[in-house]
Amino acid sequence: MAKKALLVGINDYREINDLSGCINDVTNIRDILLKYYGFAVPDIRVLVNSRATKANILARLKWLVTGAKKGDALVFHYSGHGTRVRDRNGDELKDHMDEAICPWDTNWDGGLILDDDLYNIFEGLKTGVSFEVILDSCHSGTGTREIMAMKEMKIRFLPPPMDIECRNEESLKVRNFGMKEAIKKLNHVLWSGCKSSQTSADALIGNSFNGAFTYYFCKHIRNAQGKINRGDLIKRVRASLKHEQYSQVPQLETYSPAIENKIVFEA
Repeated sequence: MAKKALLVGINDYREINDLSGCINDVTNIRDILLKYYGFAVPDIRVLVNSRATKANILARLKWLVTGAKKGDALVFHYSGHGTRVRDRNGDELKDHMDEAICPWDTNWDGGLILDDDLYNIFEGLKTGVSFEVILDSCHSGTGTREIMAMKEMKIRFLPPPMDIECRNEESLKVRNFGMKEAIKKLNHVLWSGCKSSQTSADALIGNSFNGAFTYYFCKHIRNAQGKINRGDLIKRVRASLKHEQYSQVPQLETYSPAIENKIVFEA
């Protein structure tokens, strides 16, 4: 059984506002994969800051899925800016917006990685491949990610410029299916840092900045020495964030309710 992971974190962007905790998120996730889940160093690819270009992220995502077969375990983690733009192909039935992650070289003329782009790469995965996606960024709805350190706050949502926003007034021909319907056939597990209507915090915890969701996600895995199922993990992460007075409520989306009772990163 092969195990492969791609971890992306961007603090230092080329032309947009910088962030603070994304590199720590990547090292945190990498550490638990190596210590508790049998991943090997050569099978974990890491892209950070200027290395995390759109071309490099897409190329590594193709590496991640190429050759995957039944029983394999894949992990994709992203920490950085997120945004949304007007859906152009009619598959976003609820809010008519495409969610996007923002590579280091983000621009508004084809320089984003849309949810549609991710689906096009992942749709070829064979049945029986375990595929875990962890997004600690704004990636759905009005999702924003803010940085919180005492009274300091920086919004982690990248707003589109006016010409892109104006497309929101265009009428669309809506198709009869959406993203969730299309991915049902995948062994798909999605962790998100917050609800679509909330912000996800990048916080000063102890002496370093971290994504609050990723920090507590990894903390509870370490406390359990890796032996924790997904359902218990999401409950513990939510409880920790609530106790620390974060407003965000992390989400867990699975292709089958039974998968919540299995150990994290296992099919």
